[in-house]
Amino acid sequence: MAIGETKSAKKSKKGVAPDIIEVRDMGGVVPPQAPEIENSVIGAILTNPGCFSEICTILKKETFYVPKNALVYETISYLGSTQQSIDLFTVSEELKKRDLFETVGGMSVLIEYTQNVISVANVYEHSKILAAKALERELIKYSTEIQRRAFNEDEDVDKLIQAAEAMLYDISQHNIEKDFTPISDVLPTVKANIDAAANNKEGVGGVPSGFTKLDGMTNGWQKSDLIIIAARPAMGKTAFVLSMARNIADKDIPVAVFSLEMSNDQLATRMLVNVTELPSEKIKKGQLNIDEMKHLNQGLDYLAQKPIYLDDTPSLSVFEFATKARRLVRDKGVKIIVIDYLQLMNASGMAYGSREQEVSTISRSLKQLAKELMVPIIALSQLNRSVESRDKQDKRPQLSDLRESGAIEQDADMVLFIHRPEYYGFTQTDSGESTAGLTEIILAKHRNGEVRDIKLRFIKDQAKFVNWDQTPIQATSAQGDFDMVESQTFQTGVASPLQSATSNEFDLQQVNIAPQDEAPF
Repeated sequence: MAIGETKSAKKSKKGVAPDIIEVRDMGGVVPPQAPEIENSVIGAILTNPGCFSEICTILKKETFYVPKNALVYETISYLGSTQQSIDLFTVSEELKKRDLFETVGGMSVLIEYTQNVISVANVYEHSKILAAKALERELIKYSTEIQRRAFNEDEDVDKLIQAAEAMLYDISQHNIEKDFTPISDVLPTVKANIDAAANNKEGVGGVPSGFTKLDGMTNGWQKSDLIIIAARPAMGKTAFVLSMARNIADKDIPVAVFSLEMSNDQLATRMLVNVTELPSEKIKKGQLNIDEMKHLNQGLDYLAQKPIYLDDTPSLSVFEFATKARRLVRDKGVKIIVIDYLQLMNASGMAYGSREQEVSTISRSLKQLAKELMVPIIALSQLNRSVESRDKQDKRPQLSDLRESGAIEQDADMVLFIHRPEYYGFTQTDSGESTAGLTEIILAKHRNGEVRDIKLRFIKDQAKFVNWDQTPIQATSAQGDFDMVESQTFQTGVASPLQSATSNEFDLQQVNIAPQDEAPF
């Protein structure tokens, strides 16, 4: 089949690239292949059937470039999977049952396999070579398809990019099996982590949230963990993660925030309110006196020095997110990533029978990415309406309230709920304590630790969370850590580390301060 020919002219399901090109003839250029190694691997199995169990997880029919080799290996795989003997005679009989015996060349070809064995001892390494060649052919196939579609002027470029991301994701799911690691190779890392924890003055092994009791319960957000923070609307999900992002950045730990709901300007404004502790309405309306404006400038100076990266790409696909996240970790040293929020993401470029299946792919991909990058990923999530339908006395969320909950609950290492009794009209707790500002953080799932509740304080006019023992007077004093930073007047065009990750290069977002007699926003 020529490079311009296709396997099928059928239209595929929505989101899936149609007419994927088969890589067989590259116009005189030979696709990646290793027929001699294919013959040797099959011969090794026939002469030493025990090696099949060693390689069966990395080889499949499609791994073999030569058609007859693919048919023979498929037959061997069937015998192996059904616990039947593998040798010249059982393979030949099975081929006869399938009417393939003459197609592959008969007994003479099977005997020839056994005579062309390079090395039975190296069959695993040879199998990995074949798997790598197959992956290269897959990349050629998909890149050729993307190229073909790119020449079509009617093709939507955004959909094309999403299709390319989906194709690469599909290929990554069929990657070469990772080698086993002896525990002796892992233990030095474990010991180093323990030593680091012992020397940590704060006693937090992961990325600290800045909320004392929460950090004490979780030991900080751990590498490779997927953390789901869920709540009903108006509970303060965004305020919670922005408060946490500020706390993390206070320790000069790079943090990235992906918001599919709010713009970068809105996020930066809310963080400015968080830092300055000035009423949000006064900042938004520019109703600030001279002292407040001075304090605002101090807050801007402070935020400008912090490693915070923002991305407000709407309708972000999980594949696009993965690309950006990898670059943030590699280029900016980001240690934790926040997504606001999960249900607004998509897995465009792939076909799904339902939204639940799509969300399942998203949550699984986020967990895999957290493990790959070795950073915690925090994803906000909506709760379904079942919370509202329950009796007033039973508004506390539970795991079954997660929207499209099955996969999310399964993939997450932690699930936390935000619950504010005040929102549902409760003025006092059972113990008679005022519910004003009371927020319960419910740790409903913790794969590596205990589950229990902690209390935080929500300051409504600042849209921020603080430790429960921090009184409202302290919290609204308009004094923050940034007061220690020497205030500098911002000049037009000065680059701020409060950056936008919208572009591929993470272009610096400039911060400009309006004259003091003008509104800054």
